[in-house]
Amino acid sequence: MLFRSTSTCASEHLLAVEKVSCVYGGFKAVDSVSFELQPRELLGIAGTNGAGKSTLFAAIAGQQRASAGKIIFDGTDLTALEPYQRARLGLVRTFQIPREFKSLTVHENLLAGAPNKEGEQLFAALVNTQARQQRERERELSEKADSVLEFLNLAKVRNVPALNLSGGQKKLVELGRVLMLEPRCILLDEPFAGVNPVLIDQLSEHIVTLNQQGIAVILIEHHLQALKRLAKRLIVMDRGSILAQGDPQSVLDNAQVQVAYMGGVA
Repeated sequence: MLFRSTSTCASEHLLAVEKVSCVYGGFKAVDSVSFELQPRELLGIAGTNGAGKSTLFAAIAGQQRASAGKIIFDGTDLTALEPYQRARLGLVRTFQIPREFKSLTVHENLLAGAPNKEGEQLFAALVNTQARQQRERERELSEKADSVLEFLNLAKVRNVPALNLSGGQKKLVELGRVLMLEPRCILLDEPFAGVNPVLIDQLSEHIVTLNQQGIAVILIEHHLQALKRLAKRLIVMDRGSILAQGDPQSVLDNAQVQVAYMGGVA
């Protein structure tokens, strides 16, 4: 299968977040958070608005510099690396509000997410076969993008400008772009927000399939019951810290979690 991860993990954990804090002025959006992600794991992170979930994701993916702590991915310290460097290692993320290229078609959006094999192009130029190599590379990427679109049930809108897509389709396009990078771990930031129930079911199926094929997933979602159906392990954050973690049902039954959600768990 196209998306199957065949890489082996050089360290005991694929991802280790060690006492990470993010401070804005005197406000701690993330307060000494630690957890580990196993290879091929599907982990859920939940919390009410302002709990620090998206800030934590930004720190892991590199959009936000951690004020303290370390982030280790397969034995590599990511703390000082830029987002594109983390992506090259196989750690990628999506955003709660999709960031599609509105004027490009769906197919072109996926091609925009493909890695640039500059080294291959340089070698091709040296042996005077640059044009042929470039055409072959473009053909391979186009075929890969089409395979991703087929997997995501987006083939029918291949040539539609992203501007004209529904909210749920834009979420799928963003997922497609990160799949072009052949990730080992995907951070999904509220993929179900603003999506109709039919597309939520489709997104859920795609997430489970990708995880079964070897891609680790961390899924942020506001609604605990939605996470319960997908994640084998659940972390709940509150005011920047981890409030509870464990198997989803135990977390849902936690009295502190129920108080934090003001009855929204049941």
